[in-house]
Amino acid sequence: MRENNPLVSVIIPVYNGDRHLAEAIESVLAQTYRPIEIIVVDDGSTDNTANIARSDQQIRYIYQKNQGNGTAKNTGISVAQGELIAFLDVDDLWTSNKLNLQVNYLLQYPHIDATICQMRNILESGNDWPSWLKKEHIDADVAGYIPSALVVRKTVFEKIGNFDPTYRRTNDADWFFRAKDGGIVIAVIPEVLLYKRIHNSNLSHQTQEMNSELMGILRSSIERKRNQKLSKPE
Repeated sequence: MRENNPLVSVIIPVYNGDRHLAEAIESVLAQTYRPIEIIVVDDGSTDNTANIARSDQQIRYIYQKNQGNGTAKNTGISVAQGELIAFLDVDDLWTSNKLNLQVNYLLQYPHIDATICQMRNILESGNDWPSWLKKEHIDADVAGYIPSALVVRKTVFEKIGNFDPTYRRTNDADWFFRAKDGGIVIAVIPEVLLYKRIHNSNLSHQTQEMNSELMGILRSSIERKRNQKLSKPE
C-alpha cells in the first residue's frame, strides 16, 4: 500500500436497518485499506439503529428526519471529509480488499473518475422472488452499477450533482445516467467485491413505482443528449 493514501469517506444510509447494520459496519472495519471515516446517516429510524451505530467510537453518527435514501446519501456527502467517497447500503457486504483494489486503481489512473466492482446477488432464505430480478443474476457475477459498488472522487459530485431525492426508488440509476451523460469515466474492477442481499424490504421490490421512475430517468437522459447535440457547434 502506498504512503499518504487519500482519506475515503464511507457513507452508510440506513432506515430501520438494525437487522443488518452491525454486519455492514464490520465489513467496513475489516477493510485492508486505511485511512477511512465511517458516516452512518440514520434516516429517521425507529428501531435499534441508533444504538448500534453509536456503539463504536470510530463511527460518525448523523440523525435526520425521514426524507428517503437519496437525501440520506446527500447528507453524508455534505459532511464527508474524504477525497474519495464510497457507499454501503445497510444490507450489503464488502469483501475486505474492496477499498484497497478500487482506491489503488484510482491512484494509478488519475484520469479515471470512479470505479465500480463486480457484485453477486444473494436471495435471503424465506423471501419471495422479486419480479424485477432475473434468475440468472442470482449467484452470478454482474457489474455493480449501484452505490455500494462505487468508489468515486468527491469532485464528481461538484460536476454532475448529488442524488436526486425526487426519485425515491431509483435515484441511484438516475445518478449513473447523469454520470454517463456528463462524460464521467467509470472503470469496472473485474473482481467480486460486493455481496448484495435480496429480501422483501429492498426498495427495488416496489416494482410499479420503480418502473415509472425509470421511464422518467430515460426521458431526462434523452433530453440531455438532445440538448448536448444542439449545443455543439456545427
